[in-house]
Parts: sequence; structure tokens; C-alpha cells
Amino acid sequence: MLLHGLAGHQGEWDDLAGRLLADGHRVVTYDARAHGDSTRRPAATTRAAHVQDAVALIDHLSLAPAVLIGQSLGGHTALLLAAAHPGLVASLVLVEAGPGGPDPELPARIENWLDRWPTPFASLESAREFLGHEAWARGLERRADGWHPRFDRDKILACVAEPAATSYWPQWSRIPHPTLLVRGDRGTVDDDQTTEMLLRRPQTHHTLIPDAGHDVHLDQPARLHEAVAGFLRTWSTADTR
Repeated sequence: MLLHGLAGHQGEWDDLAGRLLADGHRVVTYDARAHGDSTRRPAATTRAAHVQDAVALIDHLSLAPAVLIGQSLGGHTALLLAAAHPGLVASLVLVEAGPGGPDPELPARIENWLDRWPTPFASLESAREFLGHEAWARGLERRADGWHPRFDRDKILACVAEPAATSYWPQWSRIPHPTLLVRGDRGTVDDDQTTEMLLRRPQTHHTLIPDAGHDVHLDQPARLHEAVAGFLRTWSTADTR
């Protein structure tokens, strides 16, 4: 199951999903609450609510034990799910994600990032040029005056309220599953956090993808697939899907 990041959408995973399907895996993606085609203004945007959505999908589709692959905030959701519901998870792949926190400057950084978006975009091409990837542009919706995000700014900011104020190292430390941490060499998961993650769970596998930023799955999809496929071959079981 693939979990996208903040302000993203499930279509970001199209490349990796296609490669994993070709490998013979069952692949599930979805739009997180307050994102894409999911409920735009949910009553709750807590970390627990995001985790429960993923749990409900795993239960509904009989995915357990599932391999969770999450990028950024989606990786954080996967991490918390694995800690709280270990029986639902087979293994974990975190792409530019970790326990982090607290990070009181996070909401301001996200706010400044969103405020720089020149919305509405006049065209998908102008959106692609600004956002950096065609997949991000495909996450927009067309209205009479141009292309707009499929999310509301206040709900996106609400999604990071808890990570800004909370440390999740206890959850990280108790995860029992095989785990792969994937970072971009120009990403946002720094060396200090990585070192602490490996100290607390030395069995964690770690790979650094060259020529990639925070969006490793979009910057270097083939290299990400190579890393994920190798990890899955190592830890695959008859029940993994």
C-alpha cells in the first residue's frame, strides 16, 4: 500500500505502482483525507485519523499483512500505523520520512511554500514548470479561471499541527518490522535524524538515492524501484502482498 505525502495525491505513485505491478505485487493507492478526491474538509486531520483511514482500507481490502510504502507525511502515517497495529504490517518502506519532531517551524515553512503557488495556474504546463513534476500538476483541478489545488490550505496546515509539536521516537523504537529508509541526497531527512533512527533500530536498512530531493519517487523512480524491489525480495514471505 502506497501512501502519498502532504498536499499530494495518489497519482504520484503511478510510476512505482506500475513497476511493482509488473513485478507481480498487488498494489493499492489512495488519496489521504483532505487531499485529492477524498473528503476535502474532514472533521479531523489528526495523525490518528490518518492512521485509522489506512487501517480501514487494509481491513476492507484484506491486505494484511501489508507492505507499507510512504513518502513524507505518508511515510509518517505508515510509521505510526506499524507501531500501533503491528499485526497489519509485513514490512515498511519510508521515503524521506522519519519520526522527527518536535518542529515548531514546520507550519510556517509549509505555509510559505503554499503561499508561493501562483494559483490559479493558467495551464498544466505552467503548473508543471512551477511545481517541478508532471505528477504534481495532475493533482490539480480545472475551474473557470484556471487550475487549482484539490485541497484547502487550512486543512493542509492542520495536517502538520501534531508533527510540529510532537516527538514520535517512542513509536519508531517499538516497530518490529523489517524497514527500509530511503533518502534523496538533496532531501529533507538530515544526517542527524538518520543516525538517530539507525541507533535506535540498527536493523533498519538505509539507502541514499543520488540526484533526488524530497520527492524521490518522482525524481528517481527507477532507482527507487530498484531499492524497494531488492528490499522486498530480501524480506518477502508467502503472505506478503
